[in-house]
Amino acid sequence: HAEAEAEARTVSAAAGGNAAQGSKVRVGATEVAVFAGGCFWCMEKPFDVIPGVVSTTSGYCGGSEPNPTYKMVSQGKTGHAESVRVEFDPAVVSYEKLLDVYWHNIDPTVRDRQFCDTGKQYRTAIFATTPVQLDAAQKSLNEYRAQRTFGTDRLFTQIVSINPDTAFWPAEDYHQDFYKKNTQLYSFYRFNCGRDQFLERQWSSTPSSTSTSPSPGVSEEERRSAASPFRLQDIPAAIWQRLNRAF
Repeated sequence: HAEAEAEARTVSAAAGGNAAQGSKVRVGATEVAVFAGGCFWCMEKPFDVIPGVVSTTSGYCGGSEPNPTYKMVSQGKTGHAESVRVEFDPAVVSYEKLLDVYWHNIDPTVRDRQFCDTGKQYRTAIFATTPVQLDAAQKSLNEYRAQRTFGTDRLFTQIVSINPDTAFWPAEDYHQDFYKKNTQLYSFYRFNCGRDQFLERQWSSTPSSTSTSPSPGVSEEERRSAASPFRLQDIPAAIWQRLNRAF
């Protein structure tokens, strides 16, 4: 069974992850971007709500072990980071825009952790898939450092050049679209980890992009639509989803 699952996931990687799952229509030639921002459950929705994003796929990137599993990665044995693969139409949305979305959903001031999740598998990283992306990612990081947008210039986000066809491995099916399949549990997880509270404090009083950045920034509407506020009445549903999840 494990071998069959690994083979299926390899085929999925070659075919572009879960692009076929999405309801969005591919308009023109697409590109691929890969970001690590801690728990991959929390990184799909912020990109999914952006026009021009064709699909998002949770997975593992930055390690050396082929066909990594969630158990292996979560134990910190493979060197991978939980990541999200973003397929997008550059005629509709720029890579610089995706970079801004990324920065608006992470805390780059900590090393090898994001909020309540600790370990190298939860590090922040931008995995550039082209030389143009690599230059844009490094420029973006330099600007956020220079502007001290996060209150410091000590930002630990890695900028790494990769081949997305070999470096990224899709996660198991039960991790894909987690925010859609387990809405209340997803909202509770974000709240309990402190992610939403941090992002609200950070960006409610901070301009949406650095003053010298050529990127379009992230609008308040986009920031709000990517959030998933947790409500007390969601607790019973969150408990049920937690007890019945596949792992």
